Amino acid sequence: MRPPTHILVVNGVKVRRPVFVIGAPHSGADLLGRALKRSPGLHMTMGRASVARVVYAFARRPSIARSGGAPSVLRDVLAEAWQIVPGACAECAAVCREAGGIVGSGPCVGPGTLSRFGDASPDLLYSAPILLQAFPDARLIQIIRDGRDVVADMLADPACMRWFKPHMLSEDAEFPNPFLGVRAAEHRERWNAMPAAGKCALRWRGAVRLSAALRHELPPEQLLTLRYEDVLTSPGDAIGAVSDFLETRVSTIALYGTAASKPGGWRKRLSAADADLVARVGRDELSRLGYR
Repeated sequence: MRPPTHILVVNGVKVRRPVFVIGAPHSGADLLGRALKRSPGLHMTMGRASVARVVYAFARRPSIARSGGAPSVLRDVLAEAWQIVPGACAECAAVCREAGGIVGSGPCVGPGTLSRFGDASPDLLYSAPILLQAFPDARLIQIIRDGRDVVADMLADPACMRWFKPHMLSEDAEFPNPFLGVRAAEHRERWNAMPAAGKCALRWRGAVRLSAALRHELPPEQLLTLRYEDVLTSPGDAIGAVSDFLETRVSTIALYGTAASKPGGWRKRLSAADADLVARVGRDELSRLGYR
């Protein structure tokens, strides 16, 4: 049985049915976050440093996430991120400021028009169970993308590649490790010796498995799953589904003319060896999701 909804008030507005966008790295959570951020009445944050610290602490140490105080910690840090005060946007990540059209210090939304809150921070997927404990009425939107395209983008992203240094799976690392996609301690040396493309594929595979578990556990009125490819090729239909799911009007403009990576780009961006490795690591998930 789910715990009762915690009454949280931010800037005089009760936090009801907050919206969280989740997915594997480079699966398009930022694209949808941008659209939601530009939607009237919705205050969407993306990558606030304080939120990121908590999210990555939970992702790397699942035992911390399982502690009784984890929901309160996550709820409090999100409430702080959602506060609308002068200069608040100065603490936001560049992607969030750009999405909100912030030139100075903000804020990006007026408290008088505010009715709903949300977050689309990177790697929020790994905190999904805690989010649901902190906000039992939350609405989750997860985005699925071809793992080969995900790996191509991850390899070009220095921030992603920093997670693959040997110390990330040190002797005190916890297993199974969904964040890096490693199941057991005996696989540590194999992971260290694996090419970067294989490590990226493991991260994607682990994230996709978490997404599959959420689809099995949550009712359709609480979880919406989109494909990255559909968001790009049919933005109107994708945003229509999001609008129906959230029962609110969502802006489509942010999805048109985007410079996001096009589907199938991995064919030119991955070497033959890397493409083969990704296909082998993610074979079952690629097949199950229809990416032949």
